[in-house]
Amino acid sequence: MDITYSYRPYFDPEFESLIERIYPPRVCIDNDTCQDCTLIKVDSANRQGVLLEMVQVMTDLELVISKSYISSDGGWFMDVFHVTDQLGNKITDESLINYIQQLILQAMSARSRKPKTEVQPRIGREARPHHILIDQTALEMTVKDRPGVMSEISAVLAELGCRVSAAVAWTHNDRAACIFYVEDKSNGSPITDPCRVAHIQTHLENVVEAHHYTGERRSLRLAVPTTSRTHTERRLHQLMANDKDYEEAYERCRTDSDSEGAEVTIDSCAEKGYSIVTVRCRDRPKLLFDTVCALTDMQYVVFHASISSHRSIAVQEYYVRQEDGCTLNTEEERLMVIKSLTAAVERRVSNGLRLDVSTQDRDGLLSDVTRVFRENGLSIVRAELGTCNEKAVGSFYVKDTSGYYVNSDTVEAVRREIGGANSVVNISTDCSIPQTSEMTSTSWTLNTSLHRPKESNVEDRSKFSLGDLLWSQIERLSSNFRPIK
Repeated sequence: MDITYSYRPYFDPEFESLIERIYPPRVCIDNDTCQDCTLIKVDSANRQGVLLEMVQVMTDLELVISKSYISSDGGWFMDVFHVTDQLGNKITDESLINYIQQLILQAMSARSRKPKTEVQPRIGREARPHHILIDQTALEMTVKDRPGVMSEISAVLAELGCRVSAAVAWTHNDRAACIFYVEDKSNGSPITDPCRVAHIQTHLENVVEAHHYTGERRSLRLAVPTTSRTHTERRLHQLMANDKDYEEAYERCRTDSDSEGAEVTIDSCAEKGYSIVTVRCRDRPKLLFDTVCALTDMQYVVFHASISSHRSIAVQEYYVRQEDGCTLNTEEERLMVIKSLTAAVERRVSNGLRLDVSTQDRDGLLSDVTRVFRENGLSIVRAELGTCNEKAVGSFYVKDTSGYYVNSDTVEAVRREIGGANSVVNISTDCSIPQTSEMTSTSWTLNTSLHRPKESNVEDRSKFSLGDLLWSQIERLSSNFRPIK
């Protein structure tokens, strides 16, 4: 009998962290060099994904990154980030400085691959929704965007004895992606029983299927707790990219001069073997996270980058290669990168009425809040809700079903039904400015920023009125229906 031997080289499992043990990562926070910002300087051995993890930590802490210089050739990287808090101030609190250093070092460690629980922001707000929850059941869903979809899903979850502890939803190009973190209402534990998971998923699929045509793309998955869960906002990017929401974003940016999307160009640096990806767009919070997230998930390695903003316009220049060392050589590859980055910039842009809420948490709160929106003819553009210390804290961006700003009568009706007689209502014209004032035990902050319709769209708006009225009344009547069995 012939015996065939095969040989493979042996790699010590500790080799990956060898360089890190010899030359451990360093994080320096400098408040002396610049008068108007704090410098975070990081140098360490390089590995794929470490740039995203650093940016992710700073984004979760609600630090504003105004400039950045990134270099990672030769297996080593040195990055500099110019940051401030949400009010534009330098980071001077020593405890916060130590906390930032600790979290960045933890994220960079090659020996620590397990996702951490939420990075609790300590700047400007008392609490925000969780970004990673490894100990709760997660509902992930992508569907065609329509009014009332979040209300229906949250109502079914409440009916089936599920408590929503955190939820995030985005809409883009008539598509919607949602992640709900749920637990058993009776004991607060994650839902892991396979039979119950299948039962809940079946009910949710019935609700989603009732509003979709045969063959129309959609996805719904109930995932039990795991130690390898992806950051929530990165996962939303992945869900929407898998749903191909980027297909229309590129064409719209080419034809609409008023588009909020990105201007993406790709050049070649032949002498160094890089592709140069340049992104120009309106500056906003979390922009760097969104673009780095898109490049990382497309498996591109950033070797050098320069990030800056001037007069509300951000310019990001990346020198990249694919993980296999190749550059963007084909027109198809270039077009895919342009589409993906354009969509990544657009997904978080929300023109709508913004409602910031901080109130006592209770069972069915999300279902009640979204039901009020639906009954008043409002559609949710983006949402983020979480719980902390028996309080629910979050933000909702809403618009009316015709896509225009909400009138004052509707605003008052929503405030009266949800906030109560003692609620505080402030109206602003810019929803992009973060809310930093302390919120009372039951308070609402409303910000309006939907663009006024152009003259050419007046006729388009009028044709929505009768249908919107009918839809609002149907939703009001259907709010008493029970979930589909």
